[in-house]
Amino acid sequence: MPEPRSAFEETFPCDFYEPAELFEPDLLYTIPEIGRLLQGLDPDAEIDADTEAVLIDWAIPWVMVHGDDMVVAEPPTDDAPGYYGLAEDAGDATDAADAAGDDVEGR
Repeated sequence: MPEPRSAFEETFPCDFYEPAELFEPDLLYTIPEIGRLLQGLDPDAEIDADTEAVLIDWAIPWVMVHGDDMVVAEPPTDDAPGYYGLAEDAGDATDAADAAGDDVEGR
């Protein structure tokens, strides 16, 4: 059910990281780990199952939107999760924006 804006004390910009800002270039991450990173947590942070489910709900569309800047690795076994990481050329656009002074503060 929608809530009136006045019901909330504060709102924040809906600003998400770019893959080059979020990932270490030499690491690959699972969807739950990406969800943690998007919330500023360590990828291996202990969180309860309900919180993890919400973070996964946020991470999946984020991965889909940023797919052009990412790579996916074949799971090591049939029952293992997929791993996602930064495409080799994905940092180029972010590096250019940073050099121009266009990076977003507070991420």
